[in-house]
Amino acid sequence: MENTTTIRSEIEKELKLGGYTFNSFGQATGLNRGIFSAMLNGNPPKPISVRQMDLITKALNYPEGWLYDLYVDECFYDGRPHWKRVKPFLIRCVEIGNLRCVEKVLSRLMEDLNHIPTIFALAEELYEEGKLQEAIPFYECVVENEKYQHSERLAISHYKLFVASIGQDLERNLEAVLRFIPYRNRLPENYHLDALLKLANIYFSLHQWKEVERYADELRNLATTVYKNEIQKRKNINKYRQLETERPLVVYYGQGYLLKGNALELQGMYEKAMEYIDGYADLGWFEGLDELGLEEVELLKLWAEANKLNLKVLMGEKGSLLSYVNFLKKNPLEVLPGLLTIVESAIKHKFSIDAVLSEFSEDIRVFNDSFSLDSGYYQLAPTVDRYADLHYKLAIYYLGNEKIDQGLDSILESLKFYKNINNKTKFVECVALFEKFRKDSTSQHRKNYEFIMEEILDDEKINDVLLVGNKSN
Repeated sequence: MENTTTIRSEIEKELKLGGYTFNSFGQATGLNRGIFSAMLNGNPPKPISVRQMDLITKALNYPEGWLYDLYVDECFYDGRPHWKRVKPFLIRCVEIGNLRCVEKVLSRLMEDLNHIPTIFALAEELYEEGKLQEAIPFYECVVENEKYQHSERLAISHYKLFVASIGQDLERNLEAVLRFIPYRNRLPENYHLDALLKLANIYFSLHQWKEVERYADELRNLATTVYKNEIQKRKNINKYRQLETERPLVVYYGQGYLLKGNALELQGMYEKAMEYIDGYADLGWFEGLDELGLEEVELLKLWAEANKLNLKVLMGEKGSLLSYVNFLKKNPLEVLPGLLTIVESAIKHKFSIDAVLSEFSEDIRVFNDSFSLDSGYYQLAPTVDRYADLHYKLAIYYLGNEKIDQGLDSILESLKFYKNINNKTKFVECVALFEKFRKDSTSQHRKNYEFIMEEILDDEKINDVLLVGNKSN
């Protein structure tokens, strides 16, 4: 009770310094005089709520969280946690970034591991409200303290932390993937489907095609099993409850085929990749499709059409190039992956695509300016990765056709975006390519290149050390 007295002593001290009476301070805070008196003079004192403490803090002109360290004991007023105070206090702490107090409260709560379900429920509540970042400390608490290592609760917590970790930094994405993977098969089916789709997409952005194949296969098999079970459950209408997933079930089924085919394509296995297109080209037979599901079926059909043309172009069928270009004109969202295919085919089969690049020059500029494709159609990190890949391949195309200035421009463009997503392997390849043609570069090329390198040093906090060393010489 020592700290409980201290929080009240701090308030009483401020009242005396400010010359407040209970009545005048009640007016300043908006708190009822009787309630305020009961907080300080009651026997026992009336517990203080987080809202009341914030009102007191504001009235006394102190910064948010002024008494939060002392308030931890208020949450355990008689030695036991009082959830009506603990819960709002924890939420308020994460809102203002006071993780120190969150850790203190959670540490006290974890003296009794029976509180884990309550902490998990709070994390889930925040997650459902879209407050993923606020939920992170509570999922982490579950992960660190869950005593049943094969529990669904533990797997879900790992999954939610995985989702919270995904961003533009490819290296961090890989770290998040490796932490999460051992728990994927312990998830309930709805989360399991979402997790496998995310894993396949992340490995796609990392260019690890065998891993994409692996998780595409798992996704396809799971989606098939879930679909069969859903059909069976629908026969008993009274007990049927639709599986809740982020996307319609048909998406997971179709993406299992799509991602498998794309991974094979990117390993040069074009004919084998073609075999998987039929798996998602026409899914109108899929039962239980709602309006959104029907839209997804049409989108998968569009991708199937694109990928058939894509593979034909990659296999060197020049006659398919015009059809592909016309398709891209009608489907602007396919332009980025489409151009990647066209440039790669031009490099491999040694034909000119200058006219095509001229036709899509404005689209390329738009990608650079805003990445306007990030509308749910593509995820941002893979979009940036593809854009960087496009410029890397354009550099090879231009340099191979002795268009040095354009080639160096493209190298610099790809360098910039590989840096942004922390793709170190491709960044190093671009550096090597630039250095090979440095002797042919203009002063502006070298200036832009040096600027990017300086940014790398700034990011690594090396520049300051070098400057200090130079001054000492």
